[in-house]
Amino acid sequence: MSKQGYHHGNLRQALVEAALRLIAAQGPTGFTLSEAAKDAGVTPAAVYRHFAGREDLIAECARQGFGIFADLLEHAWNGGAPSALAAFGAVGRAYLAFARRFPGHYMAMFESGIAASRSPDLADAAARAESAMLRATEALTRHLPENRRPPAAMVHAHIWAMSHGVVELYARAAPGSRAPYAPEDLLESGIGIYLRGLGILPADR
Repeated sequence: MSKQGYHHGNLRQALVEAALRLIAAQGPTGFTLSEAAKDAGVTPAAVYRHFAGREDLIAECARQGFGIFADLLEHAWNGGAPSALAAFGAVGRAYLAFARRFPGHYMAMFESGIAASRSPDLADAAARAESAMLRATEALTRHLPENRRPPAAMVHAHIWAMSHGVVELYARAAPGSRAPYAPEDLLESGIGIYLRGLGILPADR
């Protein structure tokens, strides 16, 4: 490895990208700062110009991930077009697509133990992603009478948990290796059953 020390071009982002590769391969606690530095082609000492330690580096991976995640969810929601239900389904598929396409970010965000409250920037990015899902949930439940309308925050939390569960159990395995259905089909059917149980969807939808 050619040691580039402090003369690396965009060292901060190079370290983030190195960490993302390592997280995807070894998990968020399965690598050291020295390994990230080696992957980025710099000396270990150079890391500390930008990050206080490994958790600081992982937190930046999570912050960038939440930004991408929020963009994808907002794009999928598309203002609720062509209908709140169809757009809500697109948001669920976008959740799975993000976890599949950006595994390092996803693990930094949800499996590293790094709290969103660690920094204002991380908290803001996480809140934007959560807000995108909450707005979609509010639109989906808006047609119900107020006295029969479940709290949107509760519905949002349940569906987020269901989406995360599908990712953890099925979305990372080879198709058909753990379940005879695609992760997208599992999530869509699970959400449908849940929404019908709450009365948000009629029984025949």
